[in-house]
Amino acid sequence: MGELTLVTGPPANGGSCIARHEGRVVFVRYALPDERVRVRVVADRGSYWHADVIEVLDPSPDRIEPLCPIAGVDGAGCCDLAFATPEAARRLKGAVVANQLAKLGGYRWRDESEATAEPLGTGEARGWRTRVRLDTSDDGRAGFHRYHSAELVTELRCGQLPQGALDGLSENGWPAGAHLYVALDDDGARHVVQSGPRVGKRTSTRVVEGAYEATQRVNGRVWRVPVTAFWQAHRDAARCYSALVAEWAQAREGMVAWDLYGGAGIFAAVLGEAVGESGRVVSVDTSRGASRSARAALVDLPSVSVVTDSVRRALADQPGRADVAVLDPPRSGAGREVIDLLAAAEVPRIIHIGCEAASFARDIGLYLSHGYRVAELRVFDSFPLTHHIESAALLTR
Repeated sequence: MGELTLVTGPPANGGSCIARHEGRVVFVRYALPDERVRVRVVADRGSYWHADVIEVLDPSPDRIEPLCPIAGVDGAGCCDLAFATPEAARRLKGAVVANQLAKLGGYRWRDESEATAEPLGTGEARGWRTRVRLDTSDDGRAGFHRYHSAELVTELRCGQLPQGALDGLSENGWPAGAHLYVALDDDGARHVVQSGPRVGKRTSTRVVEGAYEATQRVNGRVWRVPVTAFWQAHRDAARCYSALVAEWAQAREGMVAWDLYGGAGIFAAVLGEAVGESGRVVSVDTSRGASRSARAALVDLPSVSVVTDSVRRALADQPGRADVAVLDPPRSGAGREVIDLLAAAEVPRIIHIGCEAASFARDIGLYLSHGYRVAELRVFDSFPLTHHIESAALLTR
């Protein structure tokens, strides 16, 4: 579609920077603000274009040699901010969340120039990821997808992963169309599970190494979670969010708490311990595997019940109201219907966690429309080397 020379402006949600060409907005990937770059236009959306940097003419002082050897314009789509200092990346992420909250949520969190995401744990940019999924090519090799492409990069040295995490997996002859799930658990073991390829209506699952379930530990409690199921990718995320929920929930003996999109029950554990036997915690998730893990891990907490159902249906069936609700929805957010149900139930204290800036901001706006206020808000750099974030808000009435 052609090449242009542009000067980039502020960061946009999704990992690009905004530039303009003859009045048209251009979303530029692999750029930092205030750089002069030569770009290749890769998509025409009518009123705006998407472009990739092919040469940096005047670099930002925040630009460094990429911290991931396989990412970039012609590489894998894994680490799209690997070329920014970790400190600069956190500022960019904070600015994006602040912008999305103002634009989509009608809420002013901070001035974008002051907003920043917090590091998790020691804040190391590399080697933080404990779970990853690889796909397989027609010639039997495992790899990461290029950005928005079915094509795979079969060099496996992603900067997010600890050294040796994928050793040996590039050497096997895998069936085409399979998924490889890899988990490094809290006992130091590696587990590799192959799912697929799909044959007719049946998808086979095979344990290649280790076990089907990985051992995870949070606050002295043990979970055994299927390698194919969801668990926080950052090694410090589960402990960090669990502590945050414990602090913000202010749950006490005898209270009722709802843990929505509860997964394996990390938050249900801290809530159940806080409300005691006289209280009640309902943890809801659609995943049968996650629900099984939650029931097994929380068997000693009689106040916790685990429901395998949609959050919308489960909320509609709940008698009375909760004293506190915790939500950790998927990237698409909780949405109007669920938030309307929470407001109708007059839940006075809500902890909402979101992993996508735009959907998080829209959800915050929905709470505000129901008379809630944002009492606390934090943004975490839970996915270093990438544009992804995790945000958490405490909403009260």
